[in-house]
Amino acid sequence: MRTNYAVVCLAVALAAPALQAQQLEPRAYSNIPVGMNFALLGYTHSRGDVLPDPSLPARDVSAQVDTLVMAYARGLDLWGKSGQISLVAPYSWGTVSGLLEGQPTSVKRSGFGDPVLRLSVNFLGAPALSLKDFASYRQQTVLGASLSVSAPLGQYDPTKVVNIGTNRWAFKPELGVSHALGNWVLEGALAVWLFTDNDQYFGGRIRSQAPLYAAQAHAVYNFRPGLWAALDYTHYTGGRTTVDGVERGDAQQNARWGATLALPVDRHNSIKLYASTGLLARSGTNFDVLGVAWQYRWGAGL
Repeated sequence: MRTNYAVVCLAVALAAPALQAQQLEPRAYSNIPVGMNFALLGYTHSRGDVLPDPSLPARDVSAQVDTLVMAYARGLDLWGKSGQISLVAPYSWGTVSGLLEGQPTSVKRSGFGDPVLRLSVNFLGAPALSLKDFASYRQQTVLGASLSVSAPLGQYDPTKVVNIGTNRWAFKPELGVSHALGNWVLEGALAVWLFTDNDQYFGGRIRSQAPLYAAQAHAVYNFRPGLWAALDYTHYTGGRTTVDGVERGDAQQNARWGATLALPVDRHNSIKLYASTGLLARSGTNFDVLGVAWQYRWGAGL
């Protein structure tokens, strides 16, 4: 049981890169024309160190995780305010390895992760507009909110020590603000992840997690329509886990920074490149992330 318990902690890293990458997302509250659709196909490679429970005899833990991301989004008219609904479905495969009591240990797993549904609305500064009216829109200050829901539909088997899915619901309410200064757009957001219990944790136990608080900031520069670059930062704290009522020493106090570049191809297609790395990793993971995404847009008379 001691060995299996340690491998469970190593396996937590498989889901971490995708989650962290989603926290560095500039232009989350940008106005888009009502009825416009977006399809996205992306690839992310993550690698780095993992800090397991300090009470475990595991050392030199590292992971390499590849994730294929499929997403769809649509611009909405919500009582005259612009909004957006999106669905993200990840598929991950990776290897986590380290020294367990001085002996090499390696874990491999692949499968679909938990999908995430997000609904957002801009309360201020971003009215619902048709594509024709959108051409004359000039952003000033936008204030919005969103709710993301992660459903327990990913690969999960309670008899296995390694899983891609988490077997629990997660909810993230968020407030965001975006302010334009010439070609620059400054953005900020505050959010909290709330988790239900995993009542089928390995070994017949129950795993709980405290709220995880997150803040992020972005500085976006628009070179021309469709061509922009951003510097990104996020900080998150909390999230201590409990197994059968026993707290573990894994409360997070982590920070990451990164950069994003969007390149237009034509009227319908664009490519996005992004990278991020850890600045502070008190507990959890410290990953480097590289990714590329292709986006296709249609509808709204485009």
